[in-house]
Amino acid sequence: MKRAKVVRLAAFALAGAAFLAGQDRVWAEDAVVAKINGQEIKESDLKLAETEVGPELASVPADKRRRVLLEFLIEMRLFADAADGASITTGPDFERRVAYWNTRAKRDAYYETSIKGSISDALVRGIYDDKVKMIPPEDEVEAAHILVESEDKAKEVLGKVEKGDDFGKLADEYSSDPGSKANGGKLGYFTKGQMVKEFEDAAFALKEGEVSKPVQSKFGWHVIKVEDRRVKPPPAYEDVKSQIVDSMVLQKGQQAATDLRGKAKIEYVDAAIAEDVRKETAIAAARKKLQEEQFEEQLKKMQPSGQPEPEKKGD
Repeated sequence: MKRAKVVRLAAFALAGAAFLAGQDRVWAEDAVVAKINGQEIKESDLKLAETEVGPELASVPADKRRRVLLEFLIEMRLFADAADGASITTGPDFERRVAYWNTRAKRDAYYETSIKGSISDALVRGIYDDKVKMIPPEDEVEAAHILVESEDKAKEVLGKVEKGDDFGKLADEYSSDPGSKANGGKLGYFTKGQMVKEFEDAAFALKEGEVSKPVQSKFGWHVIKVEDRRVKPPPAYEDVKSQIVDSMVLQKGQQAATDLRGKAKIEYVDAAIAEDVRKETAIAAARKKLQEEQFEEQLKKMQPSGQPEPEKKGD
């Protein structure tokens, strides 16, 4: 790993240690994982490191990540100790770095507790259930096909199917579709709009177990067998849970930032940045005013002729 990353995390560890030491959070099994010159590295240290560099380990096999995290922490501790030995952990520059990572550690603690921590499984499940209710029912079929180059060949294959030959074996023997022939011609479940129109129309016109007459598409000639018909089930909760949580965290984080900014006195001292903020604020105000005017116009159009307009607050 890059030395810059190690130095950055070393500063984070030094800054965050004092803050986290005073917290009530306790890991159930905070076992010692390794020691460096008598200094302990615990499970809790691995968890902290994972929150920082976990996304960078996506390509590392799951059974190897703990070892990688530990080696990372060992290297970080060695660099930190070397910094102490070189007497470079004092002075204004280092203090600014520590102050930065102290603020970052506090920010992360607030985010984990007040934003992510406020999202319970029950809340996520409730949103999932509400979203599922809004999904319109949609029919889908499970089909298999045999793709050949001519109508005559399709009729020949269909004749074999009608005589009782196994559809899957015929697909393996005759089909020119490399994506399905080795799997008995099976295409899995699909809804309308996922296949070319000729194929789709024929498939959805069949009942479960029925086989089509030869159907031509831009790919060639198909003999289609419908294996099953059903209403498409909603996505499983576990498959979409993380997406819902991520969306909620983003929304709650943005709202929290807006609320905190509204209570704070923020002064942009840098002239260029201050001018950018002024322009952005003016544009946002103009956009809001335009939206309000458009809304009022819509209300006027909806108001029956001859009826007085609703009184505005403050009049």
